[in-house]
Amino acid sequence: MTHFKLGGSLRAAFLFASLVAAGSAFAVGTDDEVAPPKPSETTTVCEDGQIWDEAAKECVAPEDATDDQAALYRDARELAWAGRLDDARRVLDVMAVSDNVLTYRGFVARKSGDWPLAKSFYQEAIDTNPNNILARSYYGQGLAERGDLEGAQAQLTEIRTRGGRVSWPELALRLAIQEANPAY
Repeated sequence: MTHFKLGGSLRAAFLFASLVAAGSAFAVGTDDEVAPPKPSETTTVCEDGQIWDEAAKECVAPEDATDDQAALYRDARELAWAGRLDDARRVLDVMAVSDNVLTYRGFVARKSGDWPLAKSFYQEAIDTNPNNILARSYYGQGLAERGDLEGAQAQLTEIRTRGGRVSWPELALRLAIQEANPAY
């Protein structure tokens, strides 16, 4: 029998697809709330800091959007995952502060290379909502990237304790820990 090892991103996609195909239910949050977002008009049509406004059916500046907070949050997530960090930050700037907004402020800061700021946003999100398993996952991923496997493992334990077993946040953090320490 031939054995092979999947790379981190491919392995994550394969395992996530396996979970979905098996009909696994997510204990906390839906796929659309925690898994990487799917591209929409915001990243496929809009440029230069604009987002897709569902009501207007056109690209607009975040400050001019008529969308609700949930739609703005989806736009911020999508832009962040697409690597359009300044655009994501601009959307987050027009939103009401919540643990989810703080989570993505942390994500944007971490992906921008500002770990101290990211860490403070993640911690504030977790202090606001200790059950925010996405914030815990991103925080743990940042810890794993920096070699703090004990801290990352503590976040993984918290995710599992708070109902996040067999969820995208658990899987993503577990894979980040494995990438940092293949013996895990």
